[in-house]
Amino acid sequence: MTQERPHIIGLTGSIAMGKSTVAKMFAEAGVPVFDADAEVRRMQGPGGALLPDIEVAFPGSTGPDGVLREELGRIVFADADALAKLEMIVHPAVAKARERFLDENANKPLVVFDIPLLFEKGGAAFVDTIVVVSAPAEMQRDRVLARKGMTEAKFADILSHQMPDAEKRARADHVIDTGTTIEETRVQVQALVDKLKADLHA
Repeated sequence: MTQERPHIIGLTGSIAMGKSTVAKMFAEAGVPVFDADAEVRRMQGPGGALLPDIEVAFPGSTGPDGVLREELGRIVFADADALAKLEMIVHPAVAKARERFLDENANKPLVVFDIPLLFEKGGAAFVDTIVVVSAPAEMQRDRVLARKGMTEAKFADILSHQMPDAEKRARADHVIDTGTTIEETRVQVQALVDKLKADLHA
């Protein structure tokens, strides 16, 4: 029996859990990855498709290099209505890009949707298998605080907007542990790819 579309893996995880690293490992294992955040950055970058609409909605928020992130952030993050207006511009464009990605990879058995806020934004309903990337809390904290410009207060604020890691793990179909070596994590990813492909053919 042929499948009508690829089996969709929803990849998620809290900040600094190693989700981007795991997404690369899926890609290296031959599974196409749709990175929603990267797509937004591309559409908001130099010559990006979203720039005209964003400039009309928020005059002065774009320039030759694309969206002026600090300026746009200043406008929207303290104003729920402005943020909603921005999301009305961005989300439909991302949805179209995601559909194009699915069309382009229609013959692949598996694809990954890399979605940071999969649970928080209700994306879990649109994927077939949920994979959560997780590491011990102390390791997560060390990774975050090593980032340039990160503070304890910023970290606490980010966590307050994310579902707790334990709850994500409880809701996951599979958990990839990144509290180990890169190689051991890669073995976990390959084993999961092999398992999901085998399940499709069962």
